[in-house]
Amino acid sequence: MTATKAANSGPAVRRGHSAWRRIGVPYAHLAPALIAIVLTTIYPLGIALVNSFRHWRVNETREPQQFVGFDQYTKALTDDTFHNAVWVTVLFTVLSVVLSVGLGLGIALVLNKATWLNGLTKALLILPFAIAPALKGYSWRFMFNPDYGVYDTMLDTLLPFTRDINWLGEPFWALVVVTLSEIWGWAPLIALMFLGGLGAISPEIRDAARVDGANPWQEFWRISFPLLRPLILIVVFLKAVWSVKMFDQVVTTTGGGPGRATETLNFFAYEQGFTFLDIGYASAVSWILVIVLGVLATGYLILMGRQEQK
Repeated sequence: MTATKAANSGPAVRRGHSAWRRIGVPYAHLAPALIAIVLTTIYPLGIALVNSFRHWRVNETREPQQFVGFDQYTKALTDDTFHNAVWVTVLFTVLSVVLSVGLGLGIALVLNKATWLNGLTKALLILPFAIAPALKGYSWRFMFNPDYGVYDTMLDTLLPFTRDINWLGEPFWALVVVTLSEIWGWAPLIALMFLGGLGAISPEIRDAARVDGANPWQEFWRISFPLLRPLILIVVFLKAVWSVKMFDQVVTTTGGGPGRATETLNFFAYEQGFTFLDIGYASAVSWILVIVLGVLATGYLILMGRQEQK
């Protein structure tokens, strides 16, 4: 009887081990990454969400105070400095997305030919994006310095009417410099993305268009652009996500100034928390930013999913 039980239990044990391998082993391999995500992302987000409903100024007390409901979020809706940060973020995002995507597409069209020079240029395009955003900010800050900046000197020589412009000291031009530094870093990467899209278009389609008498503009507008439209939408969403959360280059280039001319929403949250020590308000602003980024990321994932289904 004992032998019979052992024989009957053998297959069940093997099935149990097999099920554990199918389910447990993959999660065991993912465990280190999941733990890191929980500790560095999910847990801080949860703490920030709780603190966004509390009154807590570190210069008053080290411990969070009473719950205040949605008062921190209501404060944001009536805060002119928050409105300014939203406006700067929107303006920066629109300008950087439109110009980066447009310039990237133009570069891709120029380099979409098999020549040795174009091949070398394609290899160099990744370099601007590979530089850390904080380092880009410091570089552009020095290059536009009115006393010894390389770009400032070049512009003063080539365009004498710019000699009186203090690039980082005037609100309009400071935002222009930050935007240009972002475009400089992103446009080459976007060009590489579009080069991949253009390379996927069958040469036979273009040859047929040329046989029918289409000029280069008609070929682009009626063939290349419609086929690239899904990729363009994906790139726009991806670039928008990165632009909305802009922080490093603002800190190292302008520090949010002059005044609040380049203070993005991300920098505004940082300033509220680490300069004014208002952790409750900073947490609320951060969660508003999380919601905005979540909406953009969801749109990006939906587009990616549609592309995979095609």
